[in-house]
Amino acid sequence: MRDLGAGFGYLMKGQRWVAQHGKQYGWSLLPGLITLVLYAAALVCLAVWGSDFITWVTPFADDWSSPWLGLFRGFLAVVLFALALLLAVLTFTAVTLLIGQPFYESLSEEVDRAEGGDVPESGLPLWRDLWISARDSLRILLRAALWGILLFALGFIPFVGQTVIPVLGFFVTGFFLTEELTSVALQRRGVELRDRLALLRSRKGLAWGFGAPLAVAFLVPFVAVFLMPGAVAGATLMVRELEGGRPAPPHPHTAGEGDAAGAPRPGVTS
Repeated sequence: MRDLGAGFGYLMKGQRWVAQHGKQYGWSLLPGLITLVLYAAALVCLAVWGSDFITWVTPFADDWSSPWLGLFRGFLAVVLFALALLLAVLTFTAVTLLIGQPFYESLSEEVDRAEGGDVPESGLPLWRDLWISARDSLRILLRAALWGILLFALGFIPFVGQTVIPVLGFFVTGFFLTEELTSVALQRRGVELRDRLALLRSRKGLAWGFGAPLAVAFLVPFVAVFLMPGAVAGATLMVRELEGGRPAPPHPHTAGEGDAAGAPRPGVTS
């Protein structure tokens, strides 16, 4: 329980940090706004042309009599839009972090600098950082999708599926959100995905306390835009505790990723 409270505390500390550093907060809003506009445009297009797409993929129903044809295609259109909305919610954080990699990395560095000590840098070119971020985000999304399928199936269990499973879903989503957000600071420290996951699993309560409230708030992408900078700042503060408050030294890489060069990149282990 103590870790749950501590995780939520870091979330609040991050929001306070960006509130006290208006310049960094303002710039860090841009990636979320860009992602929101892109997702909104995609959903509007789906709402306008979604029924035409459903008609195109269901030619076998053209000869159905009324009202079954309209009910069938209307149901599919609603399901398609609902799935698209769910996908937008699940991927919003990952896409925003990818688009905003330079912004959030700079924000994370400012937090490290303000808190004292060395400011770790990955030593990799921007394109390499973006590639690693995209690759790791895809891996996390696949893990989250597997959990989502399992929880969806468990949702059909009477009573438990309507009470326990939704709560469990927020904790699972919160854990993966925490991984995504701490990856900004941990990637600068040269920590591989498998080590990041091991680190968070060793402090699940901390990860849940930080990420579960965000999972609830991020159901509304517009809210996520304004909370994202503070979430990155709070995740950086939390990483400093997970490392014992001693940032790792910079890890310059001249031959690409450590695993590609034949030696693992240094990282934090639990």
